[in-house]
Amino acid sequence: MSEAVREASKKGRPVYRNVDFGDITTKYRMPPSAIVSILHRVSGAGLFLMLPFLLYLLQESLLSEISFEHFRGLVSGWFVKIILLGLSWAYLHHFTAGVRHLFMDNHLALDKDAAQKTARWVLVVSLALTALVGLKLFGVF
Repeated sequence: MSEAVREASKKGRPVYRNVDFGDITTKYRMPPSAIVSILHRVSGAGLFLMLPFLLYLLQESLLSEISFEHFRGLVSGWFVKIILLGLSWAYLHHFTAGVRHLFMDNHLALDKDAAQKTARWVLVVSLALTALVGLKLFGVF
């Protein structure tokens, strides 16, 4: 400890220090609205970064029947299906959180309890829809 920190702790003064990522993820419990907000940004960034690649794959698959069958065979692998499931989650979460933000822009569910409740609903709905997409993607139904 530095001299100033020891001096402050002897006198009973509060010691202020920087909070790092480990403190946020392990020590502090974030409310559902904060989790939804962070995941909304992460999913939006992921979709934005993957958009050129997805558009390229769409363009290539629409060139001919042979190229479509090639990409159909490519998507049949389990690793690609997991990537597609992650992209599906990103889209579904971003969409449901965006709908929540539209409601909040219209001054609905702005108080603390309603905001936490709608954040929980965003998490539940996006994960349930992702589970349905995953079941369809892996051929359960």
